[in-house]
Amino acid sequence: MLENLLADPAVLLPFILIGFAAQLVDGALGMAFGQISSTLLIAMGVPPAAASAGVHSVETFTTGVSGISHIAHKNVDWRLFFRIAIPGTIGGVLGAYVLTQISADVARPFVLTYLTALGIYLFYRGVMHRHTERAPKIVEPLGLAGGFLDAAGGGGWGAIVTSNLLVQGSNPRKTIGTVNTAEFVLTVTISATFLATLSFLGTDDEKHLLLKATVGLLIGGVAAAPFGAWIAKRVNPDRLLTFVGLVVTLSSGYALYRLLA
Repeated sequence: MLENLLADPAVLLPFILIGFAAQLVDGALGMAFGQISSTLLIAMGVPPAAASAGVHSVETFTTGVSGISHIAHKNVDWRLFFRIAIPGTIGGVLGAYVLTQISADVARPFVLTYLTALGIYLFYRGVMHRHTERAPKIVEPLGLAGGFLDAAGGGGWGAIVTSNLLVQGSNPRKTIGTVNTAEFVLTVTISATFLATLSFLGTDDEKHLLLKATVGLLIGGVAAAPFGAWIAKRVNPDRLLTFVGLVVTLSSGYALYRLLA
């Protein structure tokens, strides 16, 4: 099956473009690879279960490359890294367990409403140049909540952790680089749980579609990963904050609309 894809790379092109665009945004702003990729894949006809499994498996590689790039560009605050990575991993394990026991859909509308409002506030602060840098005080609970929601809800690590740290006054470049790098640890920890679903996707057509999506996202995502860190290092902090607010508002608002429609 893989040989057939490599023999006709054109069938991978749409997925490569999606992976490249999603990772470019994620690497530069510290969020949204999962949201962008999953939404576009489902719109293209990929079953939701296949989209979730494929995106999570790809993120193991893209977050690794992106993390290395952020480290190389000195975008990582190592003290903050450990403060979010350790509780984030614990939250991810708990979230993966909860996902196998009960549905997390009850909390989803509340989380999306909160993130939409937070995105609007961040956008306002970026546009009005009202971001005053200071050390964030609430960190470990954010890592725990972000890891839990990412595993149980299928995404949200960057949106939860990055946006809340920025609201507290954390430096945008360091926050984005640190959260993005910590996501690699989180993704490796919880991916094994999600990958267990790969052998239960049903028909051969679904499995073939998943393979195309996964390979394409992987190629595009890995290719884009170094550029995101480069952008985060060079863009003005207020402009970064504005873009983060815009992405959080649009992605969360759209997801909330689809959920309530």
